[in-house]
Amino acid sequence: MKRTLVYCSTAVLFLAGCKPKPATDAAPAPTAAKKTTIGVSYLNLSAEYVAQLEHAMQAEADKQGVALVVNDAQLSAERQIQQVEGFVAQKLDAVILNPCQVDGSSPAVDAALEAKIPIVNVNSETRSVPTAFVGSHDEDAGRMAMEFIATRLHGQGGFVMIEGPLGQAAQVKRNHGANDVLARNPGLKLLASQTAEWDRAKAITLMENWLQSYRGEIKAVLAENDEMAMGALLALEQAGLKSKVVVIGVDGIADALAAVKAGRLDATVFQDAQGQGRAAVDVTLSIVRHQPYEKETFIPFKLITRENVQEFTK
Repeated sequence: MKRTLVYCSTAVLFLAGCKPKPATDAAPAPTAAKKTTIGVSYLNLSAEYVAQLEHAMQAEADKQGVALVVNDAQLSAERQIQQVEGFVAQKLDAVILNPCQVDGSSPAVDAALEAKIPIVNVNSETRSVPTAFVGSHDEDAGRMAMEFIATRLHGQGGFVMIEGPLGQAAQVKRNHGANDVLARNPGLKLLASQTAEWDRAKAITLMENWLQSYRGEIKAVLAENDEMAMGALLALEQAGLKSKVVVIGVDGIADALAAVKAGRLDATVFQDAQGQGRAAVDVTLSIVRHQPYEKETFIPFKLITRENVQEFTK
């Protein structure tokens, strides 16, 4: 950000016979520039990946000297709409939205655009088109995870899929990516798929139920985020079955990286929370300042296994 500093000096001349000017004629003190304020509505701050995203955005906002008004939608699209409507009522300079649902959160985007307030979606998408988008191609995450399973199982065997909240963009698109690979590997059999809503505890319960229903048939688990992958991993370890089942997640959160490094979790697909967070704030500020900006910014996923995990844990 370019700052222009103007230094003013006043010379006071004492001239014989001249009266000093009244104090009321003095030039007014310069008014401080208004601080840019951005409203942010997050999907769910209790999720580690979203917390990492929030941390990155706050760090970038502090660096840029802007204020963030942070709200947590707690997986509720209705609450998210209300939060953005609140930002509009406050006449904030811009909004950053981490959408709960593709369709359900779209009215939040519409509300900002109708009020002529720029809105940037980060990490997840909506049906309504925002001013800009920053995130990753979620189809790639599903594709990379499914390809890893196909390779490890040599294209043969049953697996289960633990999904994110139904209707959320990552859930929809990671499914699409996984299904593309599944279509090319007829020897792989999807035994069951169900949402655990990005939640570790719910994934533990779901995995325990599946282990009872599909005794000996489950050869792999594709979890659409690491919280759920860690839940599945714990259930398998408690049942003494982890050595027989391949488990992969998505995000690259700290627990997952540690588990990969220790040889407990087979792999995760890294999603760059730092990169997405910084870019979301930078793009939003470019819009507010009427500077050139990218309409869409995509940050690639990366597969993490025990062979390369050290690169991500430095």
